[in-house]
Amino acid sequence: MRREFKLPDVGEGLTEAEIVRWHVKAGDAVKVNQIVVEIETAKSIVELPIPWDGAVADLLAEVGQTVDVGAPIIAVDTSEPSEQVQAAAEDMVPNPPEEGAVEPGAHGSPAPKEERQAVLVGYGVKTGATKRRPRKRQAARIPATPVANPSRVEVDGQPAPAPTPPAAGASVLAKPPVRKLAKDLGVDLRDITGTGPQGSITREDIHAAAEAKEPVAAPERVEEERIPIKGVRKMTAQAMVASAFTAPHVTEFLQLDMTNTMETVRRLRAFPDFAEVKVSPLLLVAKAVLTAVKRHPMINSSWDEAAQEIVVKHHVNLGIAAATPRGLVVPNIKGAHALSLPDLAKQLAQLTETARAGRTQPAEMAGGTFTITNVGVFGVDAGTPILNPGEAAILAVGQIRDMPWVVDGELAVRKVATLALSFDHRIVDGELGSMFLRDVGAMLEDPLRVLAWS
Repeated sequence: MRREFKLPDVGEGLTEAEIVRWHVKAGDAVKVNQIVVEIETAKSIVELPIPWDGAVADLLAEVGQTVDVGAPIIAVDTSEPSEQVQAAAEDMVPNPPEEGAVEPGAHGSPAPKEERQAVLVGYGVKTGATKRRPRKRQAARIPATPVANPSRVEVDGQPAPAPTPPAAGASVLAKPPVRKLAKDLGVDLRDITGTGPQGSITREDIHAAAEAKEPVAAPERVEEERIPIKGVRKMTAQAMVASAFTAPHVTEFLQLDMTNTMETVRRLRAFPDFAEVKVSPLLLVAKAVLTAVKRHPMINSSWDEAAQEIVVKHHVNLGIAAATPRGLVVPNIKGAHALSLPDLAKQLAQLTETARAGRTQPAEMAGGTFTITNVGVFGVDAGTPILNPGEAAILAVGQIRDMPWVVDGELAVRKVATLALSFDHRIVDGELGSMFLRDVGAMLEDPLRVLAWS
């Protein structure tokens, strides 16, 4: 019995998805819950399992094709008991007839490939195997005068003598029509070695010389490239536009001395608790943010337009913006506020690895309450980040670099970075935003404050 698996809604309100990769092909045996295809939704790459045992009958969607939810994407031949046939009837769709025959081996059809052949006007179009008329071969001739013709290897089984170009001042053997053709094409007959009888120059010799003189055309320059807007990139664009034109953004900047943070990172790397995870400055930034959120809960809230309420979240789902080849994704660490520092480090490492591999699931990006974007990894000092929709604030961390800094009245070289905090001015006023940013900066300048304020 043939059953068709239809594209499901793997996210909230998903309407379409793109086929990214097939793990099976026609004829392959499949098992229940075996991953058969990867799709890209508006949020992420998702792997889909097949719900039946059987053999793949046909792949109904191609890689790169965008498919609507509910459309069949793969057909599977299953061996089900007869009493289940009626229950599965809704999944059965008759195969559409193919238009014409295809080549042997393509789609399992044994028919030979047919092509259109021109016939007399008024008698329609004839189909059939196309045959080429055999090309006539010119009878080989032995020139009386040796001429240069490297393409002739032998004549009547004997090596052809190597002809030579006409000597300077010698007459050139060429018929009047050939001479006129040479003049029209701007070819000098004295530069040509004839391949005709007795070394005479033929029309083919003229055309060959003219083609040799023509400059090689430069490759066409591509002035632009068009990239379809779909999948993650399309969803990101829609979300950013909605955020930018819904929430009034304000951005504040703070430049700070990160020298003590960098020293703390170095010392943490030597601890056994962090032996199997990567410790980076982002870990301490995340911890400082979580601590500051505890001190200023309103920064971790959202605006409910329908209810005309501000919803203050007493949990922190910490989002980390990650750039991927398919667009920007913002997965979040659920319950980050309750994690120890080693556990937070492990979650950050796992989140980053999954995002870069394009395996972030929609559920991992839902429900975020506060976001950090690390633009410093791209060599950028600062920026004005746009809020992740539904959140009240986002923190951008710039690159950490050596800069002159005044320490105890003396000029010194220190590790300096810039923080940029964007917030929804409907919820967060200038005082709250400034105090939050000040506290994050204070903990990064002196990591001991994290212990004091936790």
